[in-house]
Amino acid sequence: MSWTLPSRPSRRSLLAGAAGAAGAALLTGCSDGRAADVAPTIPPERRMREAAVRDSTRLLERYDATATAHPALASRLAPLRAAVAAHTAALSPTPSAPPPPVPSPSGGTGAAAPAASGEPVPPKPDEALTALADAERSLSESRTIDLAGAPGELARLLASVAACGAVHAYLLTSNPGATS
Repeated sequence: MSWTLPSRPSRRSLLAGAAGAAGAALLTGCSDGRAADVAPTIPPERRMREAAVRDSTRLLERYDATATAHPALASRLAPLRAAVAAHTAALSPTPSAPPPPVPSPSGGTGAAAPAASGEPVPPKPDEALTALADAERSLSESRTIDLAGAPGELARLLASVAACGAVHAYLLTSNPGATS
């Protein structure tokens, strides 16, 4: 029977072991085991809903700024704005959130008031309607693109809201009361 002495570990295996231990220490971090140390992850659907609500809120702000700058347009904008407010509530991650309030159309001066986004409302009513239609169209297109990554129910809701936005864009740029 022959006995062989175990071979010495190589420098490479020692370094690999040390690197593995250091990596494990970095992965586990310093923790006393409490759950508060773990960063919560936000589900993708919630993030998509929150982004959609932010976009709708910005659109509402554009409606408000346009109605303030052009009080004569307020009654024409009111039903479209109310629909956007309803979309905002429907898209909210918390379904019980009330829609944003409808501002009073009084007090407008017709001057180019800035929207909350910082973009000024065009001074001419037709141009203001076109700018609002462009915002509706842009958001509608963005929501259509977002459909690809949305789960079933949210995708259906986004599709519906995107279609509504396309109709709003048409209504904003059509000539009401005109006959063809």
